[in-house]
Amino acid sequence: MATCTLACWRCRWLLPLLLGLAIILGIIALSGRGWLESESAPYEHQASLWETCTRWENDLNWQCQSLMDYSWGRAAAATYLVGFVILVICFALAVIAFSVDILRFNFVRGIGGLLFVVAVFQIICLVIYPVKFTEDIPMRGSNMFSWAYGFGWASTIIVIGCAFFFCCLPNWEDEVLGNIKPAY
Repeated sequence: MATCTLACWRCRWLLPLLLGLAIILGIIALSGRGWLESESAPYEHQASLWETCTRWENDLNWQCQSLMDYSWGRAAAATYLVGFVILVICFALAVIAFSVDILRFNFVRGIGGLLFVVAVFQIICLVIYPVKFTEDIPMRGSNMFSWAYGFGWASTIIVIGCAFFFCCLPNWEDEVLGNIKPAY
């Protein structure tokens, strides 16, 4: 028989901590300049969620162009930002929910539903960006979607996992609250 891994009062703080980690990864993804980079020298391309920069041969300066000039760029940035704001709200709600001595488990299930909404918004951004970027931005050489883009996916994967746990947590209400004797 499976037992709940969140059976002690200290362990119930793991979910809000994971949401905090997802927020940190989301901040790195939003501010990072490594969404797309040249794979090898000479490094000619570098892009973030907000702009793309190109450096031509024998030129030391990067020429940058805003991705907000493209409708898909605004859509990608908007969907990721909306998902990030909802994620921050879910983190605050999770801290409040787990701070109360008597957990409101329907409240916890609502947080899980909001986290699924966050995941949908982030996935939309993370799919729109590479598809439209490679279609609309001329690139030379070998390029790769890099570390900041990976942090965006890592944040999304953590959010999906937390969403499942928040939705399933009310099924183990007695174990979490300690209302049941442990079986040895």
